[in-house]
Amino acid sequence: MDAILLQILNGLDKGSAYALIALGLTLIFGTLGVVNFAHGALFMLGAFCAVTLQRLLSLSFETIDETKTDFLGNPLKVKTPYVEGWFGPEVGGAIIDWAVPLSILVAIPIMIGIGFAMERGLIKHFYKRPHADQILVTFGLAIVLQEVIKYFFGANPIQTPPPDALLGVVNLGSWLGLDLPYPIWRLVYFLFAIVVIGGVFSFLQFTTFGMVVRAGMADRETVGLLGIDIDRRFTIMFGLAAAVAGLAGVMYGPIVAPNYHMGMDFLVLSFVVVVVGGMGSLPGAVLAGFMLGILESFASTTWATTTLPGINQIIIYLVAIIVLLTRPRGLMGRKGVMEE
Repeated sequence: MDAILLQILNGLDKGSAYALIALGLTLIFGTLGVVNFAHGALFMLGAFCAVTLQRLLSLSFETIDETKTDFLGNPLKVKTPYVEGWFGPEVGGAIIDWAVPLSILVAIPIMIGIGFAMERGLIKHFYKRPHADQILVTFGLAIVLQEVIKYFFGANPIQTPPPDALLGVVNLGSWLGLDLPYPIWRLVYFLFAIVVIGGVFSFLQFTTFGMVVRAGMADRETVGLLGIDIDRRFTIMFGLAAAVAGLAGVMYGPIVAPNYHMGMDFLVLSFVVVVVGGMGSLPGAVLAGFMLGILESFASTTWATTTLPGINQIIIYLVAIIVLLTRPRGLMGRKGVMEE
């Protein structure tokens, strides 16, 4: 029982990333009808928002510390971060320590702005073009963004540690008499994903803006005939989808060190998640994300890889084949989507 529950927990953090990225992909496809292959790059850009803020907060100036000397007796030069100089060692040190969570505040406006720029500058010109054209242009954009990040940050992964208070593990099964040690930050990531997913669904379900968007997803022409500027609302939804992907990347940095190709690593798998959940179905994208993350966790166990070598690399695609053979629209797909 301990081992089974532990594998379920291990699958939740990757499943959370799949669900968040697939949620953004489905928002874009459901509103704009665009197959956005640059969405993985938005996940990567979010992670590098955290890297950038961490580097900015670590900028320092040199001072002479008369109390410390080198072997020749000369006073040592000490580097002090500007943040500590402005706010004091305790407050400044805490700000640096909590750089990753604080990156959320920076990433939201940046990612929304990037989403607006992508949609207005490029994507809008491909609304009525075939899906193949959309895939090619957005995939090309993803490669460009990937190379830009590689140029400025290098090819090696960059560590973005979580706050010291969230390091280590917690025994989640202690109150049940089970031994379930689990990294605290992975638990934080899962809870964060639940909050973001719940926020997006609540926004769409309980706000007037969200109701209009859902109506536009179902019948864009009718909503437009009512005098509502549905295109502007869909542009805002593109920015929201970009922010969701960016936030997923910000918080995933301490789990897997950000690198320039992490967006591509998640992109294909996330599209498989969307297809399994059902094109255009937001609940289906979330359900499939968590389900496939957990299945991948079980397929990565020593027993599974010994019995079926390589199963952890193909399990998601095998599940996709089975689901699409039995339910061609996916688990919760809507009739008519991608069927013309």
